[in-house]
Amino acid sequence: MTAPDPQHPDPELERLVAERTAALTELVAHLMTCWDDERRLLARKLHDSLGSSMTALTMHLGLLSKGLTDAKTIDRAQQMKTLLNGIIDTNRTVQLSLWNDKLEFLGIKAALAELVAEFGQQHGITARASLPDDDDGYPRAQGVALLRCAEEGLQNALQHGRAATVDVILDDDGEQLMMTVRDDGVGLSQPAPPESLRCHGLRLLRERARALGGDVTLAGVDGGGTALTMILPRNQDN
Repeated sequence: MTAPDPQHPDPELERLVAERTAALTELVAHLMTCWDDERRLLARKLHDSLGSSMTALTMHLGLLSKGLTDAKTIDRAQQMKTLLNGIIDTNRTVQLSLWNDKLEFLGIKAALAELVAEFGQQHGITARASLPDDDDGYPRAQGVALLRCAEEGLQNALQHGRAATVDVILDDDGEQLMMTVRDDGVGLSQPAPPESLRCHGLRLLRERARALGGDVTLAGVDGGGTALTMILPRNQDN
């Protein structure tokens, strides 16, 4: 059997590889869309059912507490109120981890601004967002990809980069969108080694970008730190 000649690749083999790659990319895009839709529906159910019930219980408990006179009973009612408020906060956190509803109703700018602000407060690091002046209502798939890029970059800066400052920057020049998450952490070698994009989170992020005609890169920053960048073509249909 004749070994393939790397200098003269078989056109039929190249065609089959290209078709296989395109089919896999389409499959991954479909699976991620289904995954996102399931997360969105679950977050909505948590909001409409559990969240509404907990809020109603808090209101009823407040009304009942007004008629209490015994100190021990009042203290127990306050403990119950604190517990209910904790459940409401936990439910809200779970909802946001599944699906950021601001992306759905207010757009990517509002979703990113909330994500970055809450991340900085929660972890005690300086987190800043630089966003376009206008929010042109990007297609949902693009908005989800950009938000996932920001989430992945923030988590990497915290867990692997051990950063004190992180900047989330979204640029839109009319032809392409560029999301950059840059931190001042321990950094990477220049350029980043190929294995740095082999972790599952970054691989899924790259597949999201490829399904939308874009790409993801990870690189060290001069002076220390890391930059995770996603570039998507702007001419996606809504």
